[in-house]
Amino acid sequence: MIAYADSSVLLRLVLGQPGALREWQAIERAVASALVEVECLRTLDRLRLRARIADRELAARREAVFRLLGVLELVEPTWPILTRAAQPLPTDLGTLDAIHLATALLWREQSGQDVVMATHDGALGTAARASGFQVVGVA
Repeated sequence: MIAYADSSVLLRLVLGQPGALREWQAIERAVASALVEVECLRTLDRLRLRARIADRELAARREAVFRLLGVLELVEPTWPILTRAAQPLPTDLGTLDAIHLATALLWREQSGQDVVMATHDGALGTAARASGFQVVGVA
């Protein structure tokens, strides 16, 4: 399976949260926007400040993020992606989710390959379904 993964998928894996993506092991090729690095590391930094995570735990979580990033095919947020994200979309989405959806759409168009949207974000999952993607990670 080829999957586009957003940061919600990576963060549940890194943080060991319940409901982590069951299909993760079945993904043969994972694609993501380069934004996932920023999103994941900002989340960890917020947890450091708000939840007072110990340095050792923070270091382990950051290391896990970098390991996951190493297996992803990262797509830079290019001008065509940002332009696509700024256009009307089939459902209501915030900026970062619109960039994720636009990245997945353009990657699918350019590669000609079928890609599954892997997300735990309900709004992104709904928009992906409305855009013709099979979605895993949300009901």
